Amino acid sequence: MAENPEILDNDPALEEVLPQQEEFYRAPARFGSIPVEAEPKGWDRQQGFRKHYPRVDLPTQVIERVHLGNEEPHEPNRLIWGDNLHVMRQIPTNSVDLIYIDPPFFSGRQYNVIWGDNNELRSFNDIWEGGMDGYLIWLNARLYEMKRILRSTGTIYVHCDWHASHYIKTELDKIFGYENFLNEIVWSYFAFKRRTTKKFPQKHDLIFSYTKTSNYTWNTQYRPHSEKYLKRWKRDVNGRYYRDDVNPTSGGRRIIYLDELEGDIVESAWDDIPPVNPRARERIGYPTQKPEALLERIISASSNRGDVVADFFVGGGTTAAVAQRLNRHWIASDQSRVAIAVAAERIKQQAITRGLQEDSYSDFTIEQWGIYEAERLSEMPAEDFKDFVLRSYGATRVGDSDNGERIHGWRNQLPIWVGSPDLTSQATASDVQIFANAIRRTVQYRDANLRDGVMLAWGFASDARGAAADLRQREGLDLNFVRLKQIRIGDQDFREHIVGRSTDRADYSEFLTFVQPPVVSVAYRANGGQTVTLDAGDSVVVNSDADIINVQWDLNYDGRRFVATQGYSFQKGRSGNKKPQLRITHKFARAGRFRIACRVQDSRGGEGMWVGHVEVK
Repeated sequence: MAENPEILDNDPALEEVLPQQEEFYRAPARFGSIPVEAEPKGWDRQQGFRKHYPRVDLPTQVIERVHLGNEEPHEPNRLIWGDNLHVMRQIPTNSVDLIYIDPPFFSGRQYNVIWGDNNELRSFNDIWEGGMDGYLIWLNARLYEMKRILRSTGTIYVHCDWHASHYIKTELDKIFGYENFLNEIVWSYFAFKRRTTKKFPQKHDLIFSYTKTSNYTWNTQYRPHSEKYLKRWKRDVNGRYYRDDVNPTSGGRRIIYLDELEGDIVESAWDDIPPVNPRARERIGYPTQKPEALLERIISASSNRGDVVADFFVGGGTTAAVAQRLNRHWIASDQSRVAIAVAAERIKQQAITRGLQEDSYSDFTIEQWGIYEAERLSEMPAEDFKDFVLRSYGATRVGDSDNGERIHGWRNQLPIWVGSPDLTSQATASDVQIFANAIRRTVQYRDANLRDGVMLAWGFASDARGAAADLRQREGLDLNFVRLKQIRIGDQDFREHIVGRSTDRADYSEFLTFVQPPVVSVAYRANGGQTVTLDAGDSVVVNSDADIINVQWDLNYDGRRFVATQGYSFQKGRSGNKKPQLRITHKFARAGRFRIACRVQDSRGGEGMWVGHVEVK
């Protein structure tokens, strides 16, 4: 992202101060002592929102860097799968110019569950536990982090509907400050009439905008003049609208042409942006998708070219797609792995449709937080793998020439050793002995009676376990003993420092887990007439308690970059349970031999791919 000299502290954990608004919330003295709830719901005066949602410091895993044609060196945009609260806590303070969010509305669990993978279901169980107050506590913890990462010139837009909008407005006042409230935007979205029998038809959403300070980015927006307004103007022989007016300088008459004016200023009631209709080219197939025109207006009004735009409920990627098209940098995240996959394909398809040579199409990375793909970790360089494992375990990486790099890190004064990234590798008795000798050479061993160490590896050979057991048996008999604990990466002991932080509101049982890709198998049948049926029904998930929840097809795979063919990125079946379509029938534009790729995602976050050739007749 573009550097900003305003950023004085890049520590993601830097606390944001709540606004002091005692006068605003103070009750008149004549009413006596009345308790006033001036702090946001869920706030603790000692621990903030971390009382209910403790901080978890885990790395992100880069799954893929998608190249979109811009060859100049630059920092890529970021598309991140993970719990957005913890994703935001990894983002530096004062680093984002504009945030738009369209969080789940407080309108019922089934309405908001779109993708159906495990993280999404777990998150929505958290949202609705405790009714409206539980929902607001869940949202407030995230709004607080959004305020922290906003620059002083930044703005946030919060999209909601009638179910909770006025409750959310009250909480936004407490977090951002009543004086920083900018607008209540009414988006009237239905272009057709609705009938109700016992109330006025519900026809709009609300979008609240707040700034970080009084010095914020603003670009006035205009829209074409209405037909009613045009009737007030005359038209000349060339069809141009004009009118006679008084020249304020000379007092004489002058001609003003309408096309030389900027247009109608956009006000806070927006009735000129229809919802995404079922046949729109931008539609990707899920019910809460917002139109690109809506995001284009917001992004154009409150950011400039090169600014950073963020959306932490990215859904199908509308914010990221529009930000990319308008030459903004962007960060987007979602708790659904399918949402991330669909958003990635949408952005790639947009770039290809418009031409990869445009400067606006910077690369982006696809990243994961909290749930990691073991096979990709095994492909890491050894030093990067050590960094990843040590941070995941809550340890700090060190380089110590005195121990020959056999102590790779420290956690709470305990020396840590990390094995090979190879999934099939096993630590050996030789590794145990070398690590023990390295511990004996440390100052802590000599001066602080340190006798413990921890070895982290995918597996341990039987002789390694025997060597460690032998060292432990010498405890109390020999002052030179070293007691080593051997922990398999991914086991409960490896995850306990994270899972153990769970609270009554925060379930961290799924964090720091490792997943395997599904085994994807595709059969095909040429039907003639250049039509082919492709079937991924024999694909098998490897992760326990997982189901296939999405299938994507690239029907002309180039061998470098997977780009889902339009219409084949997110397809649900017609049955009542809305399972994904595993079989498709496609008519190709010509006969010939085509390379096909199929990506399959499961409900635990695993993703696998099959590549093969089909003969089209």
